[in-house]
Amino acid sequence: MKLTILGAGFSGQAIAEAFRTVTGDIVGTTRSAEKAEQLRQQGIRPLIFDGQAIDAALSARLAETTHLVQSIAPGQAGDPLLRAGVPPLATLCPRLAWAGYLSTVGVYGDHGGAWVDEDTVLNPVSVRSRERVEAEDGWLTAGDVAGVPVAVLRLAGIYGPGRNTFWNFEEGTARRLIKPGQVFNRIRVEDIGASALFLAERKMGGIFNITDDEPAPPQDVVTEAARLMGVAPPPEIPFETAQLSPMARSFYGENKRVSNAKLKALGFSFAYPNYRVSLADLWRDGRWRGRRSGE
Repeated sequence: MKLTILGAGFSGQAIAEAFRTVTGDIVGTTRSAEKAEQLRQQGIRPLIFDGQAIDAALSARLAETTHLVQSIAPGQAGDPLLRAGVPPLATLCPRLAWAGYLSTVGVYGDHGGAWVDEDTVLNPVSVRSRERVEAEDGWLTAGDVAGVPVAVLRLAGIYGPGRNTFWNFEEGTARRLIKPGQVFNRIRVEDIGASALFLAERKMGGIFNITDDEPAPPQDVVTEAARLMGVAPPPEIPFETAQLSPMARSFYGENKRVSNAKLKALGFSFAYPNYRVSLADLWRDGRWRGRRSGE
């Protein structure tokens, strides 16, 4: 198995860690030499890729890749492997046996707190979510044309070692925003890696929600973290009066409960099925500090 990860950030590195149990041939792309060295220290062979032109080194690697994970957001220009002028997937990756595309549960849009699953009609609100829908469709179509199973992994809010509520307390940014009825799903980053490996080993394609079992109000997560730390939770702040960036406020404009039943029915078991189990695990051994890596 030769795994290539386009965009080896927070999620991509967790996927590499999971795949390391079955292969030592892992390449990950990044945009900077500094981050390339960080990948090298983690046993990931780095290639510099800015998400634009595919150079000779990356082209050569793609030609021998058997398993591919695409984690780079499309942006206005579209997906870097599906843009005009880029060879078809079968030409670019002639040995490809499976591909995974990392998307977001944001493609569902707002459903007023109702449950959604992979068959729910999409209602993307933000521009970035609409771009993700286009990229999802492009990858599924490219897989069909190439005869390669493509799994679209729709990820909930990602957290884990180095990126979590404990860090918010450490940095003085923890807040309890109250918007009645608002819930979010979350996903521990290690479960992203494990689910990608699960699907890859079975050569499964299609759309899969990668999320925990329990959508919950965001303030409950902050309160639980405070309890574990033995500190007082921050005061409640009404959403209407909270100072938020436009992007942060847009997240609160989408309210839904995302089901992971499809993946679990295939036999996958989440190691961190809810935020309480996960926060307790992170706090118990201090792994919450992790590496402060970006996506």
